[in-house]
Amino acid sequence: MFRRIWALTVKEFIHLKNDWWLPVFMLFGGVLELLLVGWATSRPITNLPLIVSDFDQSASSRSLIRALENTDTFALEKSVFSRDEIENALVHGEITMAVIIPDGFEAELKTSYGIIDRIGFSAEQLAGFDPSLRVWFNQNLSEAFYTVPAELGLMLEFTVLLFAALAFSRERELGTLEQLLVMPFSSLEIIVGKSIPVIIIGFVDFILMLSMTHFVFGVPIRGSLVLLLVLAFGYLFVELGKGMVISVVSRTQHQAFLLVMLIGMGDFMFTGYAAPVESMPQVVQWFANFVPAQHWLFILRGILLKGSGLDVIWPNLLMLAGLGVVIIAFSLRYVRRALN
Repeated sequence: MFRRIWALTVKEFIHLKNDWWLPVFMLFGGVLELLLVGWATSRPITNLPLIVSDFDQSASSRSLIRALENTDTFALEKSVFSRDEIENALVHGEITMAVIIPDGFEAELKTSYGIIDRIGFSAEQLAGFDPSLRVWFNQNLSEAFYTVPAELGLMLEFTVLLFAALAFSRERELGTLEQLLVMPFSSLEIIVGKSIPVIIIGFVDFILMLSMTHFVFGVPIRGSLVLLLVLAFGYLFVELGKGMVISVVSRTQHQAFLLVMLIGMGDFMFTGYAAPVESMPQVVQWFANFVPAQHWLFILRGILLKGSGLDVIWPNLLMLAGLGVVIIAFSLRYVRRALN
């Protein structure tokens, strides 16, 4: 059996050598996408056009305007004294923000400072009070720390799904599936032989994207690298199972690609990458628990950014393992029946 599986695996790699664009796309398409999205989303927001309407004309209001001008975030276009001008500029897209300082701003500010006296505390009593804000796991407030790991997780899913989905649909479209089925291979041997190249290339692709995430965008790996690699290797089998089902259902490679996009974008909506799952309706949150990519992104972010171990990620890992067992068992049974 192992000799037959090895022969099928070698046959797959020979086929990939002839269709060299496919493994190149699998390996470097995700890396390039990660580079572009990571670079675009990790850039700081600067020079947003701003209009200020200062109706107070006081020292405090001028100090506030200078503080806004001294930031790299905003670029003061002009000062106006008409709300109509502000609305017109917003409607025509000339500015993205307007600051209106009302009359009496300085007086209200001084009144606010008098609150401390009114509540009965003296300046000496509050001398040792030092309010501070601490940001955990992302001290520099880098957007890359959030977007790049999420993009890494999603690109791994799309890569494995697409590669697996083309396994049998490509054979069917090229007219070689019947030749494969009449050869002395069992359906299980055919599935394993088709799966090995997908797992190998998918794992290499993950290592390439993880290296870019760490060395190019500076995202730390605070947890166990070995644990991350082991869990990523296991996650590949979950997406492989989904891809194999798509492959035997699809009649052409184009149809397989469209189904991958449909399923992948559906997973994308329930991972929390575009919008927090916690803010979604309760029924949607419940459904999101059955999306493997959501648990994978939680595990990935936890290990990279928080240094989480098994004691923290075990609920998501248990859920991912359960979903994986169901998906792989169904996929194996469905694909074998389809081939037989």
